[in-house]
Amino acid sequence: MSGHSKWASIKHKKAATDARRGQLFTKLARAITVAAREGGGDPDANYTLAAAVQKARDYSMPKDSIQRAIDRGSGGGADGETIDRVIYEGYGPVGVAVLVEALTDNRNRTSAEIRHMFDKNGGSLGEPGSVAWVFEKRGVVMVGADRYSEDDLMPAIDAGAEDVIKEGDSLKVLSAAEDLAAVREALEKAGVDIESAELTMEPKNVVEVTGADAAAVMRLMDSLDDQDDVEAVHANFDIPADVLEEIAA
Repeated sequence: MSGHSKWASIKHKKAATDARRGQLFTKLARAITVAAREGGGDPDANYTLAAAVQKARDYSMPKDSIQRAIDRGSGGGADGETIDRVIYEGYGPVGVAVLVEALTDNRNRTSAEIRHMFDKNGGSLGEPGSVAWVFEKRGVVMVGADRYSEDDLMPAIDAGAEDVIKEGDSLKVLSAAEDLAAVREALEKAGVDIESAELTMEPKNVVEVTGADAAAVMRLMDSLDDQDDVEAVHANFDIPADVLEEIAA
């Protein structure tokens, strides 16, 4: 299996079993609020909000909490702190491109902490635009290759999916960002169990990383992912799946 996709799978499982559920819900609520503020409070007309709401549901966030977050973003809730979406770009060990999406009420604090994490873990924070070109926003749905064949996923193609890629024990369904909800819905209606579905920044190319460099890259990824203001971390490394499993254990 692609080490890059394995990393996504490991992150998903980690979040699902995260004992700090309160911190996870805070991140999910912020993502919903900012998405509603940027694109309106109707998930049917705002695919970023739809994806944020679905992700919150996947992690069993209460419905009233989801609605409060939507209301805050769309002006229907009580006034509170202003949350901004900030993108940080940089390089990890061995030149791995890293894109960090943060939601923060204090840009100066978050910028200082992100820079420190890059410096501490053998990376460097770059200028805006330095690595964004490496990535493109896509909808990604993962299903088990041991249970389904590519033929079973034809409803996804009919709903707008652009490609199905077999990666080890998973099938990766790629779509345009705005088609993610329709692709997921089509698969669910066809009885396909979904491992994960999310909007992500897919790398256009990857950097092979092995040995001690792999551990160094993962230390940076984990450090960034655990930062309170960070919503998502994207990178273009490809670490062998078995090595990634050992590091994550």
